[in-house]
Amino acid sequence: MSKSAALAGIRVLDLSRILAGPWCTMTLADLGAEVWKIENPVGGDDTRHWMPPEKNGVSTYYLSANRNKRSVAIDLNQEAGRDLIRALAAKADVLVENFRPASLKRWNLDYPAIRSINPKIIYCSISGYGRGGEFEERPGYDFVLQAECGFMAITGEPEGTPMRLGVAFIDLATGMNAVQGILAALFARERTGVGQWIDISLLDSGLHQLANVGSGVLNSGREPKRHGNAHPSIVPYEVFECGDGVNVALAVGNDEQYRRLCVSVFETPELWDNEKYRSNHGRTTHRAMLIPLLQAQFKRFASPELMGKIREHGISVGEVRLPGAALQSPEAVARQCVVTAPSESLGTVRMVASPLRLSETPVVAPIAAPALGQHTREVLSGVLGLSEAKVAQLSAQGIVALTEVNASVPEIDPQ
Repeated sequence: MSKSAALAGIRVLDLSRILAGPWCTMTLADLGAEVWKIENPVGGDDTRHWMPPEKNGVSTYYLSANRNKRSVAIDLNQEAGRDLIRALAAKADVLVENFRPASLKRWNLDYPAIRSINPKIIYCSISGYGRGGEFEERPGYDFVLQAECGFMAITGEPEGTPMRLGVAFIDLATGMNAVQGILAALFARERTGVGQWIDISLLDSGLHQLANVGSGVLNSGREPKRHGNAHPSIVPYEVFECGDGVNVALAVGNDEQYRRLCVSVFETPELWDNEKYRSNHGRTTHRAMLIPLLQAQFKRFASPELMGKIREHGISVGEVRLPGAALQSPEAVARQCVVTAPSESLGTVRMVASPLRLSETPVVAPIAAPALGQHTREVLSGVLGLSEAKVAQLSAQGIVALTEVNASVPEIDPQ
């Protein structure tokens, strides 16, 4: 007997675009929610045009954040289009948006307006700097927030240029914070029967992700420095080059692990017996002396042999991989981390599986991200009950756009 997904029966009206909002709604869709992705009939989500890379002319950026959704192309600049949004909001459990507040208020689509239509709705606003303050109209992009939240200052080589992380991680963290807020609000609604407004910002999420770095600044008053791949508080905890030229990441989490590394792996007890190195505090203080000594030991071994020995002694180590190698690694294959779904226009679409593994309410099988307006007719007819003639009229007036694509059946990537 098949098991229902955790959010089966939950309907999400998705007015977001780019990454933070779509990442949130894709996660909800993975968990079984029915997500109506509202897009501008002309061009759709911005990320549809962010390429290379691409697959058959479709942006892989867009594909990464929009599986398991239904694309409904509606022009919000027309009052008739906004009427459709309000009608859908009346039937939704959740609304996610990342528009500027002035636009929502002008369109009568802000939280007070939607709440008057549907008091039970969970309305989630995602923005750069939060709602209600002096910065609420300022646009926010992950790259700028990585700079403003302090991450670029602590990322990169000590004497190098401040660097951003290679993915938009503040957007992703913001999307996941939105998911947490929505799930909590849905749980609360079960008790109270009423919905609520959720205000999620990239700024809040970015500063929260500072974690131990933020705690250090707030409580010591000292600004952190860039350490490249090294850890500011743990040694050794960085990248070393093996004798075969392969770079590996080593994470020694405590003094006992360091003892085993020196005595059992490298068979160099002098690196343990030296009082300067026996405690993590000492190793951190004297890292400039210790790291070259450890690097010389790594050079004695080929990477497969050395990583095997290190792992045998309960110490974490791994090869520095390219993304393609990571996705095809034995660990990824064992966890079925890559899945596929057929697409009429793209053939087979490969994607990273949801990381959420629930025994009784598993995530849904993946369906490839939709074409622009692929489900306009289906949603307007099936959810709002509009006749074929009415949908055709709306299409002729340019209020909605229709794209007919045959449905596809998801499959699991056998790898």
